[in-house]
Formats: sequence, structure tokens, C-alpha cells
Amino acid sequence: MTPALPRVLTVAGSDSGGGAGVQADLKTMLALGVHGMSVITAVTAQNSLGVQGAWELPVEAVRAQYRSVVDDIGVQAVKTGMLASAELVEAVAGLISGTDAPAVVDPVGVSKHGDPLLAASALDAVRTRLLPAATLATPNLDEVAQLTGVRAGSEDDLRRAAAAVLAYGPRWVLVKGGHLPGHADAVDLLTDGCAEHWLRAPRLPNRHTHGTGCTLASAVACGLAKGLTVPEAVTAAKEYVTGAIAAGFALGAGIGPVDHGWRLRT
Repeated sequence: MTPALPRVLTVAGSDSGGGAGVQADLKTMLALGVHGMSVITAVTAQNSLGVQGAWELPVEAVRAQYRSVVDDIGVQAVKTGMLASAELVEAVAGLISGTDAPAVVDPVGVSKHGDPLLAASALDAVRTRLLPAATLATPNLDEVAQLTGVRAGSEDDLRRAAAAVLAYGPRWVLVKGGHLPGHADAVDLLTDGCAEHWLRAPRLPNRHTHGTGCTLASAVACGLAKGLTVPEAVTAAKEYVTGAIAAGFALGAGIGPVDHGWRLRT
């Protein structure tokens, strides 16, 4: 009998354009050799130009999907993305807190195009319920500012940003500094408040980067499901997403997606 693949569950919104959200998560999981499973939290009408509409699912539907998967199939890691409302944030935080598996929390606030994907009323639930349940939180600079009020404008500011997020209780935080101005490299800081890991990759001249955050968080979850440590999983995920950005392609009239299958084509 073939051994079961490591199992990773994404709890996130659906992206009808296929570049981000659950679709990006599942593509990443396939590319990285794990069995991907999903809990849909919201449905979006979305393409390369932006988000035209979003409809969250009832809490009972989200809870039923989660229990259906976890109670029968089991998971080695969970990744969360778009959770939309305070009610969904609280429900999902309770579910992952009760699951014996590492949880990667991508605190999605806005889309690549600037469209809101999290109600302002849900921010407190993210701070007080979701982040404390996270093995690793993966905010970008805008999400750090949204959650903590800390605005990072330089590499030195990343430590302050990380400390502000860690104050809410995740075991590790990866502050993604890809939007730092004036840097030749995309610089990220991974820390648990003691150890620091600085991750650098060349900043690539490719505008087709839709799904970058979802893809990175999912790749980390894949590494954790395989038994890697958090620093090992993040390092491997950074390498994977850098290749996916380099291979990002035009799709529609706006911002195209990263290429989740880039390794299959090289």
C-alpha cells in the first residue's frame, strides 16, 4: 500500500480567477507533494482587475466542512486565509485551537488590488483569538499596520513590526517586507522573539504577482506537514514562491498570477 501523503487543510476564500485563495493554496499543495483539502469561508467574484463581489458562508457551513475533514481524514497542518467577518474569525480560531497540528495564519485584510477582504469589525477578533492560535503568522506590511498600527518604512523597522505582532500571541511571525521602498531585495524577517532569521531574494521585475501571500503561507504549511521546523519550512517556502513570482504570467487585462507549477516546467 502506498503511504498516505502529508495532509494540509486550507481555510480560506475562493478566488474565481484561480490566482489566489483556496485555488492557489491547492495548487501549491499539489506542487509541493502533499494532499490538499479545503474549507471554503467565502466566495468571491474575482479576476485580474480586482474583486467584484464577496459573499461569506454561514459559520455552521464553515464549521461543518472543517469537522468533516479533520474528524475523518486528519491533518498535519492547517493554513488560514480570508475569513471575512468577526464571527468566522472566532469560529476558525476555536477550531484550529482544538486541532493538534501547526497552524499558519495569513491575516488577509485586502486583496492585491486593494479590495477589502476582512471587515473592520473583525480586526479585534484576529488580534485576540486568531493570532494566539497561530504557530506562525505571515502578515505583509499593510497587514501589520492594520493590526498593530506599526508602519515599517525601512529594514530596521521590521523588528519593531514583528514584536508588535508577537505581542498578540503567535509562536512565530514572518513579517514580509516585499513592499519596502528602495530595496533591491525582497527582505522578510522570521522571528519568535528570540531567534531571528532574515530571508532575502532578488526583487523581480514582474508585475504578475497575484496570490503571492496565499502561496507563501500554503508552502510553509506544506513544509510543517512534512515535519520541517518553522525556519526550515519558511526558507523552503521563500525559495518556492520566489520561483513562482519569477514565472508569473499575464492573465486577463490586469495583474496575472504567480506560476504555482513552475518547477514542473523547468
